[in-house]
Amino acid sequence: MNSVPKAGEMLGHPKGLFLLFTTELWERFSYYAMRAILVLYLVDQVYSEGGNGMGWTQADALSMYGTFTGLVYLTPLIGGWLADQYLGQRKAIYIGGFLMAAGQFMLGTPHAWVPGMETEAFYVGLGLLIAGNGLFKPNISTMVGDLYEEGDNRRDGAFTIFYMGINVGAALSGIVVGSVVAHYDGNYQAGFICAGIGMVLSLIIQFLFAQKLLGNIGTVPAAKLEKEKQTEVRKEPLTKVERDRIKVIMVLGLFTVVFWAGFEQAGGLMNIFTNEYTDRNIGSFEVPTTWFQSLNAIFIVVFAPVIASIWIRLGNKEPNSPVKFALGLILLGIGFVFMMGAVMEMDGDPTNKSSMWWLVGAYFFHTMGELCLSPIGLSMVTKLAPLRIASLMMGAWFLFIAIANKVGGIVGSFIGHGETTKEEQLANAMSIFGGIFITAIASGVLLYFMADKLVDWMHGAEDHHHTEEEVLEEELEATAIR
Repeated sequence: MNSVPKAGEMLGHPKGLFLLFTTELWERFSYYAMRAILVLYLVDQVYSEGGNGMGWTQADALSMYGTFTGLVYLTPLIGGWLADQYLGQRKAIYIGGFLMAAGQFMLGTPHAWVPGMETEAFYVGLGLLIAGNGLFKPNISTMVGDLYEEGDNRRDGAFTIFYMGINVGAALSGIVVGSVVAHYDGNYQAGFICAGIGMVLSLIIQFLFAQKLLGNIGTVPAAKLEKEKQTEVRKEPLTKVERDRIKVIMVLGLFTVVFWAGFEQAGGLMNIFTNEYTDRNIGSFEVPTTWFQSLNAIFIVVFAPVIASIWIRLGNKEPNSPVKFALGLILLGIGFVFMMGAVMEMDGDPTNKSSMWWLVGAYFFHTMGELCLSPIGLSMVTKLAPLRIASLMMGAWFLFIAIANKVGGIVGSFIGHGETTKEEQLANAMSIFGGIFITAIASGVLLYFMADKLVDWMHGAEDHHHTEEEVLEEELEATAIR
């Protein structure tokens, strides 16, 4: 059995929580630092032409970005299974962290060291990151829950603290990596090295303090721990209530593809637009492109408690979950109105630059949409999935998110290939932003009118009244899937 060592407490929680908090903070710093510069690195000119990148077209870069982020959401299913059956969470985290650090340093390998094999080195680096993420991502969160006995009312607060760490790491990443790249004259590979150092810090912290603060938590595979509890389980057909509830999960899953396909333009098309078409100057200082990637995490830290308080203050007037989901889609659409405004300000002339405040507005509304929608997805799966297929349903939910990321990459790639002129790219960007706006708004309206029927299919699953702490915990926990 897992047991928590008597290592004392901090702020009323086991000290092991703050070890996991710090470990995850640096891991998320590493991941989001890489994410912030990946597309920019791919589209920059090759080294022989005076650039520091791979010389890909924007369309190819955005398509690759969608494939990569899609796989990032699929591999945790495999990594979680390996940890449960064979490795244990602790070993999975060490192996995953090592692979991710190796992947970052492979991406940061100077082209002069691998002449003629830059593309191969790049793919190896991405493969290591995908595999490592699959082992690391699902298991660090599980260990947080294992710190507390069943019924311990500190568990919700623990996840709130833990997921604050995720967003602190994400917020720092764009600012730090952008500063590093700027210091080294646009060398994106220096940014990948910076991300790799963050991952190494995460591993060192975990290695030095895990045994003292976590004891044997995560050292034994869950399958072995549960073996002694196993009893004969009869396969029974799904009841009508269970089938209806699964239908709700599937319907919301289709709408979540729409949301995340739009939202993930942040690291793709919006990132390129920021870099090439936005006036980022404040006086004589030029704001690094990657700093805008930190806005989402900063807004989450600031506004998640506000949104949680609003739901509580509404009391009986609080919208049901499908309506919140619809509101999230509409807020996403409003965010793209700001992106359309940025393109319109340029008046079709790529030599003009749009104001950075359009981007700030877009990221703000996208984050508000995330806080309305993202927690609902995780919550609905845990509430509605029949216990005997709960893992399968969560896997299906991650599959929807993986599909959304790939769709987002395909949509962004419509910006155009190498032969597309800048004027055509601007027109294409306007069409993409406008198309996402229409799709998001239409989806939100459609879901709003479907809400009552979906609530009927839930068969009372929404009757439980959440405390403010529970709502806040759910909203912050949702950011862990990003």
